[in-house]
Parts: sequence; C-alpha cells; structure tokens
Amino acid sequence: MKYIFKLSCILLSIASYAQSDTEVFLFDLETTSSKIELKNAKNLSNNEGYDNQPSFLDNRYILFASTRNGQTDISKYDMRYDSRSWLNFSPGGEYTPLKIPNKNEVSAVRLDTDGLQRLYRYNMSNGEAIELIEDLVVAYYTWYDDHTIVSAVIEGDDLNLYATNLEDGSSRKFATKVGRSFHKIPNSNLVSFISKDNENQWQIKSLNPETGITKVIANTLEGVEDICWLNSTTILSGKDNMLYKLTLQRDNNWKQVTDVSVNGITKITRIAVNDTSDKLLLAGEISATATTETSESSSESEESTSENTATNSEVEAIVQQQLDAYNARDIDAFMATYAEDIKLYNYPNELHTEGQTKMRENYIDWFKRVPDLRAYVKQRIVIGNKVIDEEQVTANGKIFNAVAIYEVSDGKITKVTFIQ
Repeated sequence: MKYIFKLSCILLSIASYAQSDTEVFLFDLETTSSKIELKNAKNLSNNEGYDNQPSFLDNRYILFASTRNGQTDISKYDMRYDSRSWLNFSPGGEYTPLKIPNKNEVSAVRLDTDGLQRLYRYNMSNGEAIELIEDLVVAYYTWYDDHTIVSAVIEGDDLNLYATNLEDGSSRKFATKVGRSFHKIPNSNLVSFISKDNENQWQIKSLNPETGITKVIANTLEGVEDICWLNSTTILSGKDNMLYKLTLQRDNNWKQVTDVSVNGITKITRIAVNDTSDKLLLAGEISATATTETSESSSESEESTSENTATNSEVEAIVQQQLDAYNARDIDAFMATYAEDIKLYNYPNELHTEGQTKMRENYIDWFKRVPDLRAYVKQRIVIGNKVIDEEQVTANGKIFNAVAIYEVSDGKITKVTFIQ
C-alpha cells in the first residue's frame, strides 16, 4: 500500500500544481559584473488556476502550461503584440512545453484522462502529436540536442535520470533520485540536474550525455530544486519570494538578488532565462492582495465583462466540442453543438447553408469523402459570444487555411462565417 501511494504521488506530481493559484511573470533583465536587476514586471497569464513551467520558444514567443476549461494545455504568448493563443487542443493535459532544437516542433509531457503519462512532440504547422519515448514514463526533461533527451523517469517510487537517443531508440540510466530541474548549460556539452542522493543537502550536478560522466557543481538552496543558467558561470534560483544567484568560482554561497513580493509573488516555483539573457520568466504563487489589486486596477470595461468569464469559457468549450467531433467525423456529436436554425455564411454575408437538415446532409457527405479530414487551430480569439479560429485543414492530401467566426447563443452555435 505504501508503494502504491508513493507511485501515485509521483504520477500526479506534475498535475498537483494545478491545485494552486500560480501565475507567469515576464521581467526585463539587466546584468552587469556587479549586479542583476529585474525591471518592467508583467503578468502574462493573469488566469485563475494553474499557470506554470514557462520557457522561451524564441525571441518573440513564450510557452507555458495553463488551465482552461478544467484542463491544462500549452499557451503561447506573443511578446510583440502582448497576446495569447493556444498551441494544442488534445484530450490530455500538457506540461513542461519546450522548443525542440532545430525543428518547428514543441514537446510536452502529456497526462491523458486514462492516467497514461508520456512525452509527445507537437508539430506547430499542423498540430500533429507523436509520442517520443514509448517505454519510459517521463516526468521532467530537457533537450541536449535535436535527438537527445535528458529526463527524470518514474521508476517505482523514485525519479531516475535517463538520456534517450531518438535516432536509435536507446535509453541509458545515469543517476537515481533526481529532481525536476534540467537545463543545457550554456556554451558546453553538459546538462545540469538536481541530485537528491543526500536527503539533507541536494546538489546541482552536470552530466555529459555522451560519456555519462557526472560532476558536482554546487549545493542548492535548502529544499529548492528549481534553477536556471543566466550564463555559463552564473545560476539563478528562487526560494519563497526571494531571487538568488550563484556565480561559480566567485561566490562562496547563494546571494540575494531581489525580493519579488513587490510584484505579488509569494513563492517562486519555476524560472527561465532567454538565450540573450535579457528576459526572465518567473512562475510563482501569488498573494491574495495581488489578486485583489489586479482586480481593482482593472478598467471599468474589464469590470463590466468580468461576470461573463464563465460564459466565455463555455462559448469556447462548445466550439471546441464541435471541432473535436469534426476531426472524429462523428456527425451526431458534431451537429449536437449547432442550433436548429444554424446559418453558414461565406464572408462577408453570402448565405451558404441554412438549417440543421441541410447542414447534416452536407457534412455526412463530406465526412464520407474525406478519410484524412483534420482541422487544426493555429490561433483562437474569444470575444463575448464569438470565437474566431484561424484553422489549417487537411483534406484528401491537401492543406488549406481558413478563418471561421463562430457565434454562440443559449449553448448552441447559431452562425458561422467562413473566410478562405
């Protein structure tokens, strides 16, 4: 019974954070030889529930795990336009999204509704999801290169370190009792990981995945397993509301950088720096005061729409239900999301189809004629009772793009306008 309990705790370790109210913050990062400063804090998620595990996709986009409609999916934030979109619409929950080196793909740990936990890759062009490692239950990971993954794998009641070569399908175990923080060390052929062999003092160690050689780098802050590399010699870490740094071969111990409680963060849970070391991401639990202040600082127009938040979520859920049924070619489930007097238009106002009977006939024929049918949402915007989807559709071996504007009333889609 003790073994089963511990195993269950590890299997749910990723999802457990969803129970806390965490947010993702972006800071401008200014560093000199003598100090590190955080400026221009911005809450990117501003979402009730779980928002965590942020990473930089590139110099424009940020990825993080975020909750919507009771499920955790991959959210993509555009720094240029201060906007958010969703990268995937799978039935399972996604965690730890990372850019795959040299590819237009993102990886994430997926926890399916049946409890199966695996590492997947997601094509950013068409949304296709493919399992990366079939025989290992990956909990946390990083990319060493575009075909080598270093990960914490669930074995019994422990997390053990493996390096997996996707080209030949081989996996090698290099350490036991590790933590969740993995990072490619800048300007090196090494990956850092957290060793918990000594329960009284966790350590940051390096691994060369090609040789298997591990070395001790430094001790962690007490009880802290989340770090990132500012550069090849300086490590950042957070404990509670305080950000720390450790410069190797210069600092004898961790040194305080700044107190982030001024931004409402009470406990730092994740940390990431971009490639140019001028942007910092912090995920953390926030205070009730911060939530109140955010609410009070909202404009009157935002306050007037706050009561519609649940309705907006329901509107998106209905549109997503019809998309899932469309991809499954389930005509009954598909039509159940539409009103009896549904109207389909070609932009701007050309009526194409009116009523459920005609629409059902058309889509029954369409589902029969297109065995490879699949629609992938590239971008989604929800405004009141309208959902605007930029979609990429595969049909009979061809790919085309379209925009669909859905209007929802009383729990049903009443109007769709297509732009091709």
